Amino acid sequence: SLCVAGPPSLSYQELKDLKKANVLHIDVRERWEIDRFGKIPESINIPLGELMEALQMDPMEFKEQYDQKMPSKSDPVVFSCLAGTRSKQALGFAMSLGFS
Repeated sequence: SLCVAGPPSLSYQELKDLKKANVLHIDVRERWEIDRFGKIPESINIPLGELMEALQMDPMEFKEQYDQKMPSKSDPVVFSCLAGTRSKQALGFAMSLGFS
């Protein structure tokens, strides 16, 4: 598992390369932050406070809410935020729900 030694950090270039490989990129910043600082192309915004609920939704409901296919527990997912604290929490939430 990638997470054995703690959450991995990615550079911007590594993220760009991963996105070419169909990795789901979830931005856990608040909506006002997206409005103010901009959206990262091809990311979906799920604020950290909604993430646990979102990752447990029915896949049809997830698609309706976020206009994106819901990741399976084995799909590669990258979380991002402004400074890294919330994305580490997001990773912990996802792992606690059984995401690898």
